[in-house]
This record gives sequence, C-alpha cells and structure tokens, in this order.
Amino acid sequence: MSRKPRLAFVCVHNACRSQMAEAIARILAGDVFDSFSAGTETKPAIDPTAVRLVREQYGVDMTETQYSKTLDALPEVDVVVTMGCNVQCPSLPCRRREDWGLDDPTGKEDSVYLAVMDTIRQRVLELRRELRDGY
Repeated sequence: MSRKPRLAFVCVHNACRSQMAEAIARILAGDVFDSFSAGTETKPAIDPTAVRLVREQYGVDMTETQYSKTLDALPEVDVVVTMGCNVQCPSLPCRRREDWGLDDPTGKEDSVYLAVMDTIRQRVLELRRELRDGY
C-alpha cells in the first residue's frame, strides 16, 4: 500500500469516545496510520469533559482540528473501529472492522472518562503494532 492505512473511529454522535480515539490515535500512531472519526448523527460540539481531559492528558485541544461529523464526511477507509454503541456501518467498506465495546462516559465522573481514555490508548497502541507489521 503506497499510503498509510486510514482508520475511522465510529460512534453514534461522534462527540465523545470516537473523538477521543481520533485525537489519541493521531498522537500515538500518526506515523503508522491516519485517523478520522464520524457518527451516524452529530452533536453541536465535542463533549467538553472529553475536550478538557484530552487537553490535560495529551496537550491537544480537539476543538482546534476536530468536529462532530457524519459518516459521509469520511474518506475511503481501511479499518473501521466502532466504539461500542452497536452501530453498523454498511456504507463504510473496509478491509478490517472491530468493535471496542467502550461504555459511554458522557455525563459521568472524570475517572470514568480517564478509564475509557486509557483503554483507547492501549487499543490504539495495539493497532499501531499490528498495522505497522501489516494486516
């Protein structure tokens, strides 16, 4: 493949888990794959707690480069990762699909968001290793 693989992190509203995954993946695995996120619906803004905690943990302000968008805004992707919201994406052809089964932290304590972010970090690093070595 002449270009890096493209990953789409997909959730219903594209406002929390998928946005955190996109930001964390860009930081930790941007050398191996390109990251995008989208949802089947949108919200007016990314979850403010997610924005604050990603800024605190990773030094990145998601609101500067990311926004809630629908699936039709995505480029052609190689890998689709759903966040655990039982979203099926038949309109997104891909070579690999997986579901991370993450609980939605929206409206909960910071510790719940941080636990989800830690799981995302671990899974992103696993994907980075796997994709670096080939599908």
